[in-house]
Amino acid sequence: MNPQITRTESSAPVRKFTVLLSPTRRGARLARLLTAAQLTRWGVESEPAVQVVAELAANAALHGRVPGRDFRLDLAVLEDGKRLRIEVTDTRGECLPRRPTGPDDASECGRGLLIVEALADSWGVTPGPVPRKTVWADIDLLP
Repeated sequence: MNPQITRTESSAPVRKFTVLLSPTRRGARLARLLTAAQLTRWGVESEPAVQVVAELAANAALHGRVPGRDFRLDLAVLEDGKRLRIEVTDTRGECLPRRPTGPDDASECGRGLLIVEALADSWGVTPGPVPRKTVWADIDLLP
């Protein structure tokens, strides 16, 4: 008789979704649409998370683009459904995002990380392994 193995790690994902996407505007749009569909399937409030994914995927397509190399989107519901972790990994590890300070008023870009900072409970960057970096954001799912 085999003993049953129980996973007791508190950060073990309850649900996980991973997809590779082309680092293009189309890939960024698909990341947003797939996130909305997956979170709906899981029964998770999707609006803030979809917007965070849209911004991080757009950054991966614009700033993290290397021809012929995809970016990866990971979604995971952690801590018994209390937290959603969003990760976008690209292959431009040398191009790290800076903490947002705000664009000048005439700029058409530069607001993405301000939006991420406003909607996520926390966010950051994990470098490596070379040549990659992962920009992550956590959203608390409980009020």
